[in-house]
Amino acid sequence: MTAVSVPAIRLAGLRKSFGAVDAVAGIDLEIADGEFFSMLGPSGSGKTTVLRMIAGFELPTAGTVHLGDRDVTRLAPFERDVNTVFQDYALFPHMTVQENVEYGLKVRGVPRSARRAQAAEALESVRLDGFGGRRPAAMSGGQRQRVALARALVNRPKVLLLDEPLGALDLKLREQMQVELKAIQREVGITFVFVTHDQDEALTMSDRVAVFEAGRVAQVGTPAEVYERPASSFVAGFVGTSNVFTGDVATALFKRQGTFSVRPEKVDLTADSGAPGVVAEVVYAGAVTRYVVDLDAGSRAVVVSQNRHNGAPLVTRGDRVHLSWRDEHVVEIPSVVQS
Repeated sequence: MTAVSVPAIRLAGLRKSFGAVDAVAGIDLEIADGEFFSMLGPSGSGKTTVLRMIAGFELPTAGTVHLGDRDVTRLAPFERDVNTVFQDYALFPHMTVQENVEYGLKVRGVPRSARRAQAAEALESVRLDGFGGRRPAAMSGGQRQRVALARALVNRPKVLLLDEPLGALDLKLREQMQVELKAIQREVGITFVFVTHDQDEALTMSDRVAVFEAGRVAQVGTPAEVYERPASSFVAGFVGTSNVFTGDVATALFKRQGTFSVRPEKVDLTADSGAPGVVAEVVYAGAVTRYVVDLDAGSRAVVVSQNRHNGAPLVTRGDRVHLSWRDEHVVEIPSVVQS
């Protein structure tokens, strides 16, 4: 008989109200042990509040938080086997890197020799061995972020919570850190729960993603599932860009009623077959060109084409074109009724 694994985190009926406002409106969620799990959503969608309730910084109005098989709903943060990494790093500027990483161990009364050994191991895990004598001010943003990560990992928590930790980095460094962070998580084997409003970030790093909308989870799935098969118009529009057609436009294009989504990169521009329209905008974006087309059916669609011909546009503004797509790339979005 196969043993049933206990999830690293289980949230049941989780709610948080601030006066008359429900920041979190009832969430049931399980996060597997060793998973890189992202909570993705716009500002105000409830993702950070959920993270703070897992950490113990906020108490739920209703519902429970389990870490492993332990109910921690009413426990203080220091009683939970979690650590949190914040966007602003929260490093002590007067301490060296080594002292910053050792700090939590020192507070817990770990002997000096053991502290040094564990801190050195944590710095090595984030590719900062040899940096222990530096001060945070002498390091780059990406290096400071890794110091904060090492400080959180040195206590060997069961779960690491990351609250938009890459938000202060420039784009190039942010992309590098996305790859680094996923590699570190894979090596240390700890459950990572990552909060972000950046859909590229969530898709790049996660094993699974929960998309938040207005205090609820709109969809949970692998990055491919969430992107390729959005469960609602909100998910289709928030996770990447999507052409969403409904009403009379959908009936004209797909010969049936409903709401349908087609990703821009899966739409082809043709001269004489498909849905007719007029090119309204041509936007060169380096690797791709985006074409905005006003369809005769009464809606606007976006087409993305890779630039394989020295950036020369396929069509120009004002051109008559037709849009086509394969049937398997059309996603019918179910009607969502919220309780």
